[in-house]
Amino acid sequence: MKRLLFLMLIGGAGLVGLAPTVSAQTTDTTRTVKPQLNTAPPGSAPPPPTAPPVYQPAPATPTPAPDRNVPAANDPYDPNRPSGMDLPQRPGVAAPAPPLRRYFLYTNFGLGFNSYNGYSQFSGSLAPAIGYRFSERFAAGPGISYAFNSYSFSGLPTIKTNSIGLKAFAQFIAYKEFFLHAEYEVTNAETLGIDYTTNTVYTFKHTVRTPLAGAGYRTRFSDRAAADIVVLYNFNDGFDDIYGQPVIRFSFLFDLK
Repeated sequence: MKRLLFLMLIGGAGLVGLAPTVSAQTTDTTRTVKPQLNTAPPGSAPPPPTAPPVYQPAPATPTPAPDRNVPAANDPYDPNRPSGMDLPQRPGVAAPAPPLRRYFLYTNFGLGFNSYNGYSQFSGSLAPAIGYRFSERFAAGPGISYAFNSYSFSGLPTIKTNSIGLKAFAQFIAYKEFFLHAEYEVTNAETLGIDYTTNTVYTFKHTVRTPLAGAGYRTRFSDRAAADIVVLYNFNDGFDDIYGQPVIRFSFLFDLK
């Protein structure tokens, strides 16, 4: 019995001596192999694996259009753009006027009538011309003229004549579609003469100078075509007159390129 108790005491002392060592070893083992804890909320799935990036080429950048506000050294000189720049159109500012067409075809048909002391005269004329615009309002040019006349006297047969000549005209736009018109003609004219010894009327040819002046109104059909009506005073209204008084003309205008 005593021997059994002695052995139990010795065994207990040995267990007491070994306890710190086992505890120390257990603590060291826990620190070395500490497991990682799952910190995600309960019930959530683990994040999917991240896919590797896919290479995509950058989109091609279109070539910008040339900026007309930047003058180019190789551009031809434009008198309408002396600085080489196009200014932006602002509200309330009128658009620039189109380029002035300098040359135009100007053809007129004329009618005239004159009567006094039993004498009457009817005339018709055709006079094409080429005009040149020196500005928006002033134009002038040369042309040719043809005139037909029919003369009547009391108790005498009708006399008819033909004349052809050269002329120059000028126009000035006074207000909108109203303009002033002047012409000067030099004509190889067939006019009337009187033989007082026999009291007869005859025709003969000679040079007649005819100044005309008046006003007109223009009606435009398009940006290149127009029609005019002109009333002119004839400063030569004697026997050398080849147009009558007054002279009314209907004219057609056509701008050339």
